[in-house]
Amino acid sequence: MKQITMVQYGCGKMSKWCINYALEKGVKVVGAFDIDEKKIGKDVMEVLGEKPLGVEIKSAVEFNDFLKYYKPDIAIVTTMSLLSDVYDALKICAENGVNAITTCEEAFYPQNSNPKLFKELDELAKVNGCTICGSGYQDVFWGNLITSIAGATHKIIKIKGKSSYNVEDYGIALARAHGAGLSLEDFEREVSSSDNISEKARCELIDKGEFLPSYMWNVNGWLCSQLGLTVVSQTQKCVPQIANEEIYSSTLEMTIPKGCATGMSAVVTTQTKEGVVIESQCIGKVYSKDEFDCNDWEIEGEPCTHVTINRPSTVELTCATVINRIPEVINAPSGYYTTEKMQTNYYKSQSLEKYI
Repeated sequence: MKQITMVQYGCGKMSKWCINYALEKGVKVVGAFDIDEKKIGKDVMEVLGEKPLGVEIKSAVEFNDFLKYYKPDIAIVTTMSLLSDVYDALKICAENGVNAITTCEEAFYPQNSNPKLFKELDELAKVNGCTICGSGYQDVFWGNLITSIAGATHKIIKIKGKSSYNVEDYGIALARAHGAGLSLEDFEREVSSSDNISEKARCELIDKGEFLPSYMWNVNGWLCSQLGLTVVSQTQKCVPQIANEEIYSSTLEMTIPKGCATGMSAVVTTQTKEGVVIESQCIGKVYSKDEFDCNDWEIEGEPCTHVTINRPSTVELTCATVINRIPEVINAPSGYYTTEKMQTNYYKSQSLEKYI
């Protein structure tokens, strides 16, 4: 196959790693897009503090016309966390028959949180012969790592997971989505209150595409699909992480007062027909100087297994996973094809076109 061509949609913190990793794997970056007028017209890598690449950032309003004309092999979308936030960009890709991967956390397994938009994108992608999917850190460290351990287990009673990450590393949209900087009263009103509802009310929100899932909501659905488990019920609860002292956030450009929220912890509990319980928790917040990323999972059963990964390079791992997924996405059937249906992501030692 010819050299793979790629466009980058969203030129923030994550795009630096995605572009560098893509270039090192033989991918040709042919376009970059953003909504920030301060970035438009500038070299994409120069904006990110790197050596100029010769690719000028264009306005997001030009994305559709660019895809129609150039027809790149893949688009990498690294912007926001909800499917509704990245829907327009993914829809443009699907309408133009361009494969797309997004780091949007809900996009990892959106059929259990926003089936309406999932179905629309799935149908568009099938009609136009391309593949849409979500990938990133969760693909390996909350997904395939866990199902691999499960494959070495005779009987599973419960799967428990906890992962933490510094929202400073991902940009202002994610920090705000986690309630960082809010007073506890504002956090309760803007974040926690959305989960203080009945199961019926939650189902109605999901059907209307108005539900706000935590990251683990979609991960639990992915795990159940991969493990062949039937979901009976699923709940989530979001609670604030509280500052013990003043802490400065460079992303929010503010000092978070003592007693206010630095972010949140979201706990998702899934009951299955097969009797296996999945309880997963993600903690996203502005870190104090002594805190660091951690990924901790335990399988209770026969035998019990506990795995802890301290200080994972979460940003770099997210971007490397996305770039390594490019051949699988190009090779996948048309439609919105979630990664639990793909082969386990593996290291690509050669230029990515060699795997097509």
